[in-house]
Amino acid sequence: MGDDPIDAAALTAEVSRRAAGAVVLFVGAVRDNSEGRSGVSRLFFEVYPEMVEPIIAEIAAVASEKWPLLAVAVEHRSGDVMVGEVSVAVAVSSAHRVDAFEAARYLIDELKARAPIWKKEFWPDGAEWSGGA
Repeated sequence: MGDDPIDAAALTAEVSRRAAGAVVLFVGAVRDNSEGRSGVSRLFFEVYPEMVEPIIAEIAAVASEKWPLLAVAVEHRSGDVMVGEVSVAVAVSSAHRVDAFEAARYLIDELKARAPIWKKEFWPDGAEWSGGA
């Protein structure tokens, strides 16, 4: 969690292991549209690390129980994130690709559903809060 840009290469290196036959990285980027409306200029993420970090740890633990993962890493930005920048990243490694893909999808889906993270979308004519578990 933090205001600093997410380094996808560093996250991939963090989960890489000699026994890994698969490393999957999901990167969520800020797009210039939302729900059919174009013109998003940036997002602002309100994140409470003391609440979010235990939830992420729990989601990662469940993923590691469901799939034989070698390593898991999750990062989410807070503050202002401009169009094109990475807002969230999930990286996993495992011996086999099916496990890595399924676990990565589980991690991002659960993060979006459960983590108390709110986003404010900025448009040319104003701003609007959305999201948050």
